[in-house]
Amino acid sequence: MRTETSYLGFRLPHPFIAGASPFGYHLDTIRRLEDGGCAAVVLHSLFEEQITAAHEGRIHHMDPGDALFADALAVFPPPSRYAFAPDAYAEHIRRAKAAVHIPVIGSLNGTSQESWLKFARVIEQAGADALELNLYEVWTDGRGPAAAIETQLAGIVQEVKRILTIPVAVKVTPFFTSFANFARQLDAAGADALVLFNRFYQNDLDTKTMRLAPHVELSSSSELLLRLHWLAILYGRVRPALAVTGGVAVPEDGIKTILSGADAVQLVSALLRHGTQYVQTMREGLEHWMEEHAFETLEEMRGLASFDNVADPAALERANYIRTLQSWGEESWEPSQ
Repeated sequence: MRTETSYLGFRLPHPFIAGASPFGYHLDTIRRLEDGGCAAVVLHSLFEEQITAAHEGRIHHMDPGDALFADALAVFPPPSRYAFAPDAYAEHIRRAKAAVHIPVIGSLNGTSQESWLKFARVIEQAGADALELNLYEVWTDGRGPAAAIETQLAGIVQEVKRILTIPVAVKVTPFFTSFANFARQLDAAGADALVLFNRFYQNDLDTKTMRLAPHVELSSSSELLLRLHWLAILYGRVRPALAVTGGVAVPEDGIKTILSGADAVQLVSALLRHGTQYVQTMREGLEHWMEEHAFETLEEMRGLASFDNVADPAALERANYIRTLQSWGEESWEPSQ
């Protein structure tokens, strides 16, 4: 059987690629990703705040030297905490491209239509094969209407596509009033791929200091269902390729994503847990399943569990919702006497 897939214009031997992670910090770990069998690698993100601080001396138009903004800017990491300064990040891309033969995808993380977007050209000129645009922000200002936020983000994608010739993937959160509509807006803006989804990092609360405390856990299969849900809805309904990130922990998870419509599967937590060789476990699990179910190519199985051939997806969604509620304890639950 053949496990080849297409993603961002690349013909990959299989769908499993390394997502943005600390593996991208060093050339030796990037080489290990290639040696382990990853079909491509997404480097860690360069943040909007890094670029504007380095090039303009400001973060979100706030001057670090102004006492008025001291508290607001104090929560941002100092420059020394980032793996690379902006110019060093570009050089890192050049070195990574020279070190491996698999596609190297740069990553930018930001949310405003500001001068930092010009750094996308620097990433392209450094030799990146593609760019993953990571649009992550939690909008806390209740005065901002959803349509305005979506227009702003789609505008960022449109601007990046205007200045680049390399493919652009857009990594997004699921928290939009109508995500399917927003996906269409990103499609119209020129996105070459949609990456579902950015993890929603939630700080814990330290009761001793009464302050927020950063809290990070590796993802597990329990996070996959939301991603499967939207893959199945979007498959066949938008032009961009579909990639999934988050919740792919075991081979069965990878199989589910492709059945739901994924073109590529990003691995991060699974590789951090088990090492870069775990890609081979994922690939072998996929091949064994395909052989067991008599699939010769990935194309034959992709999207079989999607809503692409469903006459009324909304009705199916509603029916599944009701069935799920009714399924609790069907066999063993009994009302108390």
